[in-house]
Amino acid sequence: MLAGILFDLDGTLLDTAGDFVDIIQRMRADRGLPPAPESLVRSRVSDGSAGMLSAAFDSSPQASEFDLLREDFLQRYAAQLAMHTRLYPGIAELLDWLDAEGLPWGVVTNKMSRFSIPLLQAMQLDRRCASLVCPDQVSQPKPHPEPLFKACSEMRVTPQHCVFVGDHRRDIEAGRAAGMRTAAALYGYLSSDDPPATWQADHSVQHAAELLPWLQQLRQQEIFDV
Repeated sequence: MLAGILFDLDGTLLDTAGDFVDIIQRMRADRGLPPAPESLVRSRVSDGSAGMLSAAFDSSPQASEFDLLREDFLQRYAAQLAMHTRLYPGIAELLDWLDAEGLPWGVVTNKMSRFSIPLLQAMQLDRRCASLVCPDQVSQPKPHPEPLFKACSEMRVTPQHCVFVGDHRRDIEAGRAAGMRTAAALYGYLSSDDPPATWQADHSVQHAAELLPWLQQLRQQEIFDV
């Protein structure tokens, strides 16, 4: 039985890298530095601000100036949450189908509430999203299954009847630990040193548009089984 869908946020539901790249390039320009390769920033989005800044400024969180660098980044991001952020191609159609089918969907992210909540509002998804779980709302974030259990409780579905889609190993590990069917979003912000083939996801998609036919197939199989 398919009763609900959960998505990771950055790199799965939304392509947020454009805002991160823009902010980092402006930060580098303010410091008299040339632009960083966009691919370098994109490859570290899943590692959060610390990962992106470490790569873009060849620094580390232990460096004396890193806290100021990170605070500058976060302040800029809070003021520019969705200037370049977009739904991945195919996601809008998928969400429309889920709504039409009466299937609740939610978001489980490691992005803090102070950014995730206004981001969904800016993308006009907040009223459609049945659950948004951020790391500051639970005692243990992904890859622990706790945030997934919380989301399922809010959506009133059992984890075994839910699918979790994500672009990072921790998403698949969290979904498996929660007893969910999992899908690896290979279109997201993948790291070259962590091949998705080793994640043991139940399914994988190269493009977000491939999620809809897969879920439709699951839904049809459910009806057939009944």
